[in-house]
Amino acid sequence: MNPYEKSIRAYQDSLAVEYLPAVKKLAYRMKSRLPLSVDFDDLVAVATEELIKVSRRYDPKQNDNFWGYARKRVEGAMLDYLRSLDIVSRGNRKIIKDIEKEVENYYQKNQIEPTDEYLAEVLNLPLEKIQKARIAGDIYNVMPIEEQLEAFDNINKKIEEEELIEIIKKELSKMDKREQMVIQLYYFEELSLKEISEILDISESRISQIHKSIVRRIRENLNG
Repeated sequence: MNPYEKSIRAYQDSLAVEYLPAVKKLAYRMKSRLPLSVDFDDLVAVATEELIKVSRRYDPKQNDNFWGYARKRVEGAMLDYLRSLDIVSRGNRKIIKDIEKEVENYYQKNQIEPTDEYLAEVLNLPLEKIQKARIAGDIYNVMPIEEQLEAFDNINKKIEEEELIEIIKKELSKMDKREQMVIQLYYFEELSLKEISEILDISESRISQIHKSIVRRIRENLNG
């Protein structure tokens, strides 16, 4: 490696070191939206590996904002890791949808979420299946909304973005301002349920229900 190449490598390494705290923060924020079964250290390891790869490819002449260049790729690597867990198998999809429907009905009547034991009894399924399906559903909630729609309903990926936006706007218009804020904070500000709960003074379970309800209604709209 000649002196010029060494200086470039040193610069790239310095970028990786400089932005490692930002990567850990990104991993922490994603972890805060995930169930306990997902290990924080695993997310950090995946994110750090991608950061190093990105720093090796980075050319400041092409893009003068390294973190702007790296953030989406690091976040994408963590999402890919979650996908690799095979969180939503075909067998789980129907169970997840049945659970969400039952949880929403129960919440409307009781203002709390039902226990896993209650769901196992009502849906006539082993408790272990209920628990695994709920974990899978919680993990998938951090995925882009288009991916959630495709995974659960086989909706064509090529759906026009404008059509999806219009359907989302239509569903949001039916909600009160506080519910609209939940979606804004969850998807666009990427806050955790706990953070949204503290800001809006709504229980985490209610926030979860608002989120799942709008995704379900969007699915119903797209399925006609």
